[in-house]
Amino acid sequence: MTTNVYSAILEAQSSGQSAALCTVIKSSGSVPRHSTSKMLVFADGKFVGTIGGGEMENRTIEAAQQVARSGQAQILEHSLVDPKQGDAGVCGGTVEIFIEPINPPPQVIIIGAGHVGRATAHLAKWLGFRIIVNDDRAELVSPEWIPEADVYLAGTLDDHLAKIKLNPQTYVLLLTRGVQFDVALLPKLLDADVAYIGVIGSKRRWTQALKELREKGVAEEKLARVHSPIGLELNAETPEEIAVSIMAEIVMLRNGGTGKSMRMINDQ
Repeated sequence: MTTNVYSAILEAQSSGQSAALCTVIKSSGSVPRHSTSKMLVFADGKFVGTIGGGEMENRTIEAAQQVARSGQAQILEHSLVDPKQGDAGVCGGTVEIFIEPINPPPQVIIIGAGHVGRATAHLAKWLGFRIIVNDDRAELVSPEWIPEADVYLAGTLDDHLAKIKLNPQTYVLLLTRGVQFDVALLPKLLDADVAYIGVIGSKRRWTQALKELREKGVAEEKLARVHSPIGLELNAETPEEIAVSIMAEIVMLRNGGTGKSMRMINDQ
C-alpha cells in the first residue's frame, strides 16, 4: 500500500474500499501535528499518514472507521492536557479534526436477472448506482438483456463472491426465483459489511426461508438484517413498479427518509 495519502484515496476509490480522511483543521498550544496534517483510515482500521500518533490518533482511527461505514462526516475535538481527566495526551494543546467519508460510488448487486432484476438495474443505474448482475442463467447475464450493468457475473454467486468488493455502500438484492436460492445464498452474505440486504417474495415465502435458515443455525440478529418482503408497500405489480418499490426503499434508507407521504409530513 502506498504511503501517500492522496494516492491512497485514489486506490481506495478504484478498488471499491470505504475510507475516511482525517484532517487537522484547528490547533492551539503544543500539539504533535498542526493544521492540514492528514491521515486516511480504512473501514478495517488500516491507515496511511499520521495526525500525530499516540492516544489521540488511536481515538481518531476509531471514529474514522465509523465515519467510513456510516458515510456521515464529523468533527472530533481532542484536549491534550490531562489524561487523568480523559484527555488524549499531555502536550498541553487542543486539536480539532475533520473526518470526512471517502467512499466509492454506491453499488447495487442484483442476484437474479429476470424481469424484476432487469427493471431494477435500469432504474438503479439512472439513480447513479454501479450495477453488478449475477445469475446462473448465462443468457440473462448479458448486455443484450441488461445493458445498464457495469459487471456481469454468470454462474453461481460462489464462483464470484471473493471477487466482489462488498462495502458499506453496497446494496444486495436477492431477486431470485425461489426459496432454495435465498436459503443457500443468505448465510454467505449476512456477515458482510454492506448497507442493505433485500429478498424478494411474499410474506409466506420469507416465512419459509426463515424456518429453513433457523434450522441451519443462522442467528436471529443476522436474520434481522434482511429486508423481506423487499421494498416499500406500493401495491406494485409490474416489474417496473416493483423496481420503483425496491429502489424507493434503498433511497429512503440511504438518505434517512421515513417513506411517509410528503403531504402527511406537511400537514403535521
